[in-house]
Amino acid sequence: MPSYQSYRFFTIIAILSFLSDYYCYVNSQPINGSLSGFSPAVATWYGDPILVNQWGSFGFGGEVSNPPYYALVSAGNNNLFKSGKGCGSCYQVKCLQHAACSGFPITVTITDECPGNCNSDPIHFDLSGKAMGYLAKPGQADALRSAGGINIQYQRVPCYYKGTSITFRIDTGSNPYYLAFVTEYINGDGEIGSIELLPSNSRNPLFMKQVFGATWKADIPSGIKGPYSVRITSLESRKTVTAYNAIPENWLPGKYYISNVNF
Repeated sequence: MPSYQSYRFFTIIAILSFLSDYYCYVNSQPINGSLSGFSPAVATWYGDPILVNQWGSFGFGGEVSNPPYYALVSAGNNNLFKSGKGCGSCYQVKCLQHAACSGFPITVTITDECPGNCNSDPIHFDLSGKAMGYLAKPGQADALRSAGGINIQYQRVPCYYKGTSITFRIDTGSNPYYLAFVTEYINGDGEIGSIELLPSNSRNPLFMKQVFGATWKADIPSGIKGPYSVRITSLESRKTVTAYNAIPENWLPGKYYISNVNF
């Protein structure tokens, strides 16, 4: 007969699991403020069941395995990818129809494109293996992943990376006359509408161009130098935030520079 301590241990685990799911649910409210806004979609998964180092062609790379993404990411078809503009957007997804589905929603970030057959569906999420597993009941992750494509429900929600500021990772090909960087951990819309680079020794902003996904670039005129402030405008809400002096004068390719702001 199991001991009192065993019952207590498994009760605590069950409570923590419930609170984890509940936290994901209440901290990712839909953009329209309603929890009844779920719509049908299709989900598949790709790669390793846990590791997602091959994910993130938007510029995030293997970092999506690390906080604050925790590998809860997805590729999206054209209607989610939006020719790269959908990079960084967040969605709640849940499954109900398969026997292994928990019914609890999780939040995933769009970090890649799902081409080809994904576009035969109006909305198609190609989830990381870990994200697919998180849709399952405890102990049923492998059973759900083995189902292949499943019907799910989804809704757009604001991104919220608690305690995280917008971060800039300088592209390795950058030089004094060309500056490109990946912009990560954007709360709110998650999607970038425009970025302006504000040099310290000029009143004229440099309007950056999107290379792909979260990677943006600007040609640097002779004589212009940092530190650079970065003004970001979100795609849908058109909200603006400025990261003052976020990129130092002596910036280096491959380095990360953390701002002190977020949406």
